Amino acid sequence: MAAMGVTFSALKGAQHWQHHQSNTGQSFPNTHQPERRLSPVFSIGNKVYRFSECHAATRHPQNWPAMRVLNILLGLLLGIASAVEQAPLLQHGDTGRNVSQALYAELEELARIVDISYCVGFTIPGIYHPFTCLSRCGDFPRFELVTTWNTGPLLSDSCGYIALDHSKQRIVVAFRGTYSIANTVIDLSTIPQEYVPYPGSGGKDDDEPKCEGCRVHMGFHASWLITRLRILHDLEKQMLLWPDYKLTLVGHSLGGAVAALAGLDLLARGHDPTVTTFGEPRVGNKNLTSYLDERFLLRERDGRDDTEMKYRRVTHIDDPVPLLPLSEWGFAMHAGEIYISKPDLSPDVQDLKHCDGDSDGNCIAGQDSTIAGTQRLDKRDLLASVAEEIDDVKHEPWGVPSRYKLWQLFFAHRDYFWRLGLCVPGGDPLGGGGKYRLHEED
Repeated sequence: MAAMGVTFSALKGAQHWQHHQSNTGQSFPNTHQPERRLSPVFSIGNKVYRFSECHAATRHPQNWPAMRVLNILLGLLLGIASAVEQAPLLQHGDTGRNVSQALYAELEELARIVDISYCVGFTIPGIYHPFTCLSRCGDFPRFELVTTWNTGPLLSDSCGYIALDHSKQRIVVAFRGTYSIANTVIDLSTIPQEYVPYPGSGGKDDDEPKCEGCRVHMGFHASWLITRLRILHDLEKQMLLWPDYKLTLVGHSLGGAVAALAGLDLLARGHDPTVTTFGEPRVGNKNLTSYLDERFLLRERDGRDDTEMKYRRVTHIDDPVPLLPLSEWGFAMHAGEIYISKPDLSPDVQDLKHCDGDSDGNCIAGQDSTIAGTQRLDKRDLLASVAEEIDDVKHEPWGVPSRYKLWQLFFAHRDYFWRLGLCVPGGDPLGGGGKYRLHEED
């Protein structure tokens, strides 16, 4: 009964404090503390207390057994409430999940680097020596172009460039994404096929962990196999010429999927790549994503400097591509996600946070239902819907239609620090980025 007295006293004190605030509008002196409401668990306990006060054992001896049960229940409830109060949930602003300023700056720079890859393939003159193009090449005066490649416009094709960064001593391989995001949403519905990891550096299957039961998207796999034939000789030559240079892979959209498979392949060959992707689609099944997590040590953060992460999968709120192909077809996401929660350009460092595991509901996985309806649309329906909604914008007095806009999803796929995907001077003129330092130091 002594425990019951302590428990009831605690509740009565809390009630007295709330009553004092409601009557006087005042609170305790340390006003710098954030206002805290009673948790739902504490509220239930409060109701138990009110019941017990009405049926006090001293006035109703026949209720003693019930009072003992209520006391035990009340103690459990307050214990849970105390635990909840002492261990708040991680929110957007929690420093334990926010990216560091150094990683934020690195990701912004890599977004510009991959944006340059859109000068390869459909623009003239593309990228040419020493490192010149219509887009952001001027931001990187210490870059030296090694080669470009373009295998074609199909989903199973790829294009990009290899460059030396003599300022930061790295070999950069940039994989371009697709120009037609609407087509991409439809095309990302193919059936996965068996995935076999490349043998180790010694050419023996025993050199590398097996990828048991792994299945990969056939288009992405074919794209990397074709790309590998085009770039591997030049890439390995540069790694021999510059053995102290780090290997950096970066890709946007479908290029992110190719970068993922390239990273696994190069790991198996004994290299040590750092992979960064923006808007990367789902590459394969759960077995494959678990294998990728293991190979890149994505489950072993342990408070390490986040700039040392070997794989960074950057996603953006409302971007549909990281949610494709659909999980109903057996595809899954892998770990290493960094989520940009700000819808429009340009994000600040507090808008980027590290996500937990392969599918964090507080990150892009929480939006999985937003694109589920696209699986019921054929290509003409989807393209017509996008065109119609863009036309609506032109005729709206406020410039924004009242209904939810599918085309916004496609813009979200391009908005990673800058609006990616146009090879024009300075990048997309509507692409934000005014707050960033644009040029590297010599």
